[in-house]
Amino acid sequence: MDNVTLTAVSKTQPPEAIDAALAAGQRVFGENRVQEAQGRWNDRRGGIPDLELRLIGPLQSNKAADAVALFDVIETLDRPKLADALAAAGARLGKPVRVLIQVNTGAEPQKAGVLPGDVVALIDYARATGLIVEGLMCIPPADEAPGPHFALLRKIAHRHGLAVLSMGMSGDYETAIRFGATHVRVGSSLFGERKAPETPSRD
Repeated sequence: MDNVTLTAVSKTQPPEAIDAALAAGQRVFGENRVQEAQGRWNDRRGGIPDLELRLIGPLQSNKAADAVALFDVIETLDRPKLADALAAAGARLGKPVRVLIQVNTGAEPQKAGVLPGDVVALIDYARATGLIVEGLMCIPPADEAPGPHFALLRKIAHRHGLAVLSMGMSGDYETAIRFGATHVRVGSSLFGERKAPETPSRD
């Protein structure tokens, strides 16, 4: 796993769990919600210069500015409107915006992500807005073997010269690594089962 980045999924974790992970040397963290992440990381960020925060949950366009201000990478770009909002936020902040395109490999209607057949058009659109498209991300259907979905994501990425593949979570990260994942998103295997947040998010 020397060439695989572990993204610690820190959503809903208590402060002591985050501090323990930081003390152990973990520096790459994934969050699902902008507002929750702001509360967790705004005060910590300044003292950890090598920290990398990655947004791994769906993003509403009206939260784009807050997301660009906080996160180093947005992993869930899935539509032109969001690309426009991210690019505009980056221009206002004078910050290059690094993104992954989320691909709905299982074509699940309830799940975010662009369909595999529409990936090329979104890559081109995002690049035209000035976004830095680094790679692809997916979440396979829960009731299907993940391997074919990871293989599909790798094929699309290689075809378009994209180096980053964010795929694999606590239950399937070993399979994802075998299929070429560069980043795995692991939460419960690191922190234990997730605790419910005290107050609902408004993201």
